Amino acid sequence: MQIYVCVKHVPDTAIPIKITGKNSFDESVNFVVNPYDEFAVEQAVQIKEKQGGEVVVVTVGKEAAMKSVRSALAVGADRGILIKTDASFLDSAVVAAAIRKAIEQDGKPDMIFTGKQSVDSEGMQMQYRLAAAFDMPVVTEVAAFSMSDGKVTVEREVGGGARQVIEMTLPCVVAATKGLNQPRYANMPGIMKAKKKEVKQFNLSDMVPDFNIAGTELLELEIFPDKGKAKMLPGSPKEAAEQLVKLLA
Repeated sequence: MQIYVCVKHVPDTAIPIKITGKNSFDESVNFVVNPYDEFAVEQAVQIKEKQGGEVVVVTVGKEAAMKSVRSALAVGADRGILIKTDASFLDSAVVAAAIRKAIEQDGKPDMIFTGKQSVDSEGMQMQYRLAAAFDMPVVTEVAAFSMSDGKVTVEREVGGGARQVIEMTLPCVVAATKGLNQPRYANMPGIMKAKKKEVKQFNLSDMVPDFNIAGTELLELEIFPDKGKAKMLPGSPKEAAEQLVKLLA
């Protein structure tokens, strides 16, 4: 079984981002594997450990994105593919086309994992674009997973605490969300092994010669406004309610 996992190299959301231009920011901040993609990597590695196969991590990004590829290799992925670009922002149509081309050149996917979204651009399109490109069924917001006899059964969150149970045949695309599993931490032996694992490298321009397929453009970045401070309303419930009405008015 050949399993491909799409990961994204994103800024750590726990660290303040400094905007340096109209549509750029200080990229010296710490970057990490997109948190939702960590669940995707873990699920792929668990499948390999139970049923065999190969896990290949794929990403599109700058040379620094190699850090996220190696992080995934350190927790059990077998190989990596880095599609290099100098661009800080890429349209999802371009990224999906590049990943499709890289996967087709590398092998034949039995399953493709992604996170449900990235924490930076939050486009939430990659899983659907890849599924359409490979003509595969797709499920997103996956919080439970099982596989047997060539079929995948998943539970997906639909809001309000409710879940749908969906069965798909292989090959398919699965987009993971929080709660699917508990991503493991890389240990020292895993980190050392990751340094020796193969990572194929391509240039984005070779994968996608025509960037006219892009449908979006990053125009401007803005700092999210600070949240207002909380105000405690003393007194009885009736008194607090009266104060609240006055504040809202």
